[in-house]
Amino acid sequence: MELKCIAIDDEPLALEIITAYISKVPFLRLMKTFDNAIDSIDYLRKNKVDLMFLDIEMESLSGIQLIHALKDRPEVIFTTAYDSYAVEGFELDAADYLLKPISFERFVKSVDKVYNKFAPAKGKTDGPSHPARGTGQGNFIFVKTENRLQKVAFSEILYIEGQGDYLKIVTPTARIMTLQNFKKFEETLPKENFIRVHKSYLVALNKIESISRNRIKIGSTLIPVSDSYKDAFFGAISKKGLL
Repeated sequence: MELKCIAIDDEPLALEIITAYISKVPFLRLMKTFDNAIDSIDYLRKNKVDLMFLDIEMESLSGIQLIHALKDRPEVIFTTAYDSYAVEGFELDAADYLLKPISFERFVKSVDKVYNKFAPAKGKTDGPSHPARGTGQGNFIFVKTENRLQKVAFSEILYIEGQGDYLKIVTPTARIMTLQNFKKFEETLPKENFIRVHKSYLVALNKIESISRNRIKIGSTLIPVSDSYKDAFFGAISKKGLL
C-alpha cells in the first residue's frame, strides 16, 4: 500500500528536510511540494492525496485556514516551530503534530500512525503491494531498524530469534534487529510457512534442513524445540508431509 502525499511549508530548508524524510519511507510517495498554502488548494481539489504535511504559520494563508477552506481534506500532519497550536491542531482532528526541528525517528512514528489508519481500508481493494505491519498480507513486510524501514521478503526469512525487547530476523544475507513484540510479529507472518518452536524462536518450515533430538538445523544454526511447542511443531510438519 502506498500513501500519496504533499508537503506545504514556506521555509525552504524545512521543506527540504520533509522531502528527504519522505524519500526514505517506502510507503510514502511525494506528489508535489508547495512553498505556500494558496497554490496547494487547486491541486488538492483536482488530485487524490492521502496525506498532507502542513506548516501552520505561513503568509497569506495559514495551515489552519487552509484546513478550514478544504471541503474534502486528506490526513494532516502539522509541522511547526510553535507548540502553541497543538490543541487547535488536534481539535481539527490532525493525525499528528510535529514540532520543529523534527527528528527522523519522530517522523517515522507519525507516518506509521497514518499508515495503520489506511491499511484496513486500502488492503481490501488495492491488493498486497505494501502490507502493513500486523496484517500478514502480501509476501513481504517492512520493519523498523536503526533509522529506516527495511523491506523483508517472507521467502527470505530463515528464522526469527527473540532477544529481550528486540527481534533478530535472520536471512541468508542479513541479520536485522528490530524493536518488536514477538507475538505481534508472529501474527504478521504467513501461518502456513512459519511456526513457533521455542519461546525465543520462530522458524520457516521450508528452510529446515534436518531435525535431530528436538533440535532443528537451519544452515549452521541449531535451534531448540521446547516441550511446550513440540506437539504443534511436529503436527505441522506431519501435516505438510515433511515426516
